[in-house]
Amino acid sequence: MHDAKWIRDNLDAFDRGLARRGLAPLSDRVRALDARRRASQTDLNTLQQRRNEASKRIGVVKKQGGDAQALMDEVATIKAQMADLEADTGAAETAMRDLLMATPNLPADEVPDGPDEDHNVEIRRWGTPRAFDFEPREHFDIGPALGMDFETAARQSGARFVILRGPLARLERALAQFMLDLHTGEHGYQEVNTPALVRDDPLLGTANLPKFAEDLFRVEGGYWLIPTAEVTLTNLVAGQILDEANLPLRFTAFTQCFRSEAGAAGKDTRGMIRMHQFEKVELVSIVHPDQADAELERKTACAEEVLKRLGLPFRTVVLCTGDMGFASRRTHDIEVWLPGAGRYREISSCSNVGCFQARRMDARFRPAESGGKGTRPVATLNGSGLAVGRALVAVLETCQNADGSVTVPEALRPYMGGLEVLKTDV
Repeated sequence: MHDAKWIRDNLDAFDRGLARRGLAPLSDRVRALDARRRASQTDLNTLQQRRNEASKRIGVVKKQGGDAQALMDEVATIKAQMADLEADTGAAETAMRDLLMATPNLPADEVPDGPDEDHNVEIRRWGTPRAFDFEPREHFDIGPALGMDFETAARQSGARFVILRGPLARLERALAQFMLDLHTGEHGYQEVNTPALVRDDPLLGTANLPKFAEDLFRVEGGYWLIPTAEVTLTNLVAGQILDEANLPLRFTAFTQCFRSEAGAAGKDTRGMIRMHQFEKVELVSIVHPDQADAELERKTACAEEVLKRLGLPFRTVVLCTGDMGFASRRTHDIEVWLPGAGRYREISSCSNVGCFQARRMDARFRPAESGGKGTRPVATLNGSGLAVGRALVAVLETCQNADGSVTVPEALRPYMGGLEVLKTDV
């Protein structure tokens, strides 16, 4: 959420930032609501002072044996006026909050402008796509002989679900364990086991609600299934005041994630690229705002290192203003090469959110130079480290052999009991 005071002091910059996202200016609406709220609050403070003064005079008059009815009538009138002003102040505050909650973050200055993914900018590339001496197949053609079962999953749950069996199920688990060990052992992240069900507040805090309710699964009892562990990890600091000396905080979690894919009708209907239920290792950082840009580079490098260890070629792009997420100031997408599909596909999205989520969550820190006085919102960052199912897809397509078997990357073999090849006859 945006800081209303910052908007008030930077009206033109606010509208320019929205324009870069292709949105109409909002500064006039924000200014009007803010002026209304402040005027009502000023009048309310004035009336409160008058009421207090009149109430004191009532006591004095009664003590002296006089008639205080006129003063009592005045207090009653003031109370009624105060009630109206309190209602108006509350309505203005609610309208302001609703407007700001529905307004996306402003892109950082260095983010490229553009309406869609065709205007994203590649910033680096690693690895050379493998040259095959046979026609590489896509993962949904390789997988069924190895234990990838879409038909049974569809009978049980419908489209966009999969069942993995035997060594293929173990390979997915191995990928997750490898990622967690790398991020906790070498990258300084603390592993966390979080709930898969949350109430409204955590989703409001990370900006999944109210705008993206249709992308989520809601269940009985007022719960939502998490779309990513970003929700639960980021909200570890909700409502807290942290000491600057304890920053940065870095968390990682391996969870199942659930998304309705409401806007994905007709997209990636085959295979494991776009599922209702999938597994992901998430990376979340809570940092001093001045360190957020550097932390984004660090987080992106942590996610890239997973692909390097697995020997999977990739490229990293910075998203343009028209393709970046609602809460993001700057986003790096890491796209892994899929030989069967013959294209790069997103496998991680690392975003610097700045203080946008922290204001919604009321997550703050006490600056060291403040002497214990005053607080500031923290900055939050998130990223996939990586999407496990898509990593499995990349391994199957990159490491496939002509006979239908798949060579297990060396980094994963310790997690596979030394198994080197997934064979169709296993």
